[in-house]
Amino acid sequence: MVNPPPDFIQVYKTEEKGSDVNLALHILNDAWLKAYDCAVLVSNDSDLAESLKMIKAQHKFNLGLIFPNTDAKRHPSHQLTQHADFVKRIRPGALAKAQLPKKIPGTEITKPAAWH
Repeated sequence: MVNPPPDFIQVYKTEEKGSDVNLALHILNDAWLKAYDCAVLVSNDSDLAESLKMIKAQHKFNLGLIFPNTDAKRHPSHQLTQHADFVKRIRPGALAKAQLPKKIPGTEITKPAAWH
């Protein structure tokens, strides 16, 4: 028993878990179901490369890659681009226009200051 008891704090953790695995499974499953002729992946996560490789090898569908270009030095993942039929960048201005407002109306939810 700890005496005095420790203070408790509320922690908000914004880390996502499992979304890359879910996306990989769905893009593969949809390929097997022939649910698309062309899939467009909006990511720069090289963990998804094996899924794209399998789709290209087994189904020959067109695959596109779109990634946010928030930094001129940032490049698309080579592991992804080698399986993509086309690659497009999301320009910083277009990305900024697509974000929610600084404060979501009717709530106390605000956009983090680091999100321009």
